[in-house]
Amino acid sequence: MAEGWISTKAGAHLAGRRKESTTPELLLRRAVHAAGARFRLHPRLAKGCTPDFVLPGRRLAVFVDGCFWHGCPRHGRRTPWSGPNAELWAAKMRRNEERDRRATALAEQLGWRVIRVWECDVRTDPSGVAERMLE
Repeated sequence: MAEGWISTKAGAHLAGRRKESTTPELLLRRAVHAAGARFRLHPRLAKGCTPDFVLPGRRLAVFVDGCFWHGCPRHGRRTPWSGPNAELWAAKMRRNEERDRRATALAEQLGWRVIRVWECDVRTDPSGVAERMLE
């Protein structure tokens, strides 16, 4: 296994990606707000559990999962990783998956209802996703 990440041309576009207030998050927040719901951004519910936003009155914690980073069943990676960082990428994605499970469990233990939505669903129909969330 490589000692550390090796910079490659193929991965250059991933440097400096936003972690908060991504385009899908903004689209969903606008739709939720337009539907009349109010929310709080990025509250730390517990160590290791920071939803993208919460609706406190509904005890609803919302996570907007990016297709690439969280392994969307429709758009996530289907082939094994290759290249000089293959093992590091595979380990990173496993950690992401485990972190998602841990965060969901923590929020539920604290009495929050957790909703995870895929970036692709939000981009396609933010109002529909918001409507289903608020039912």
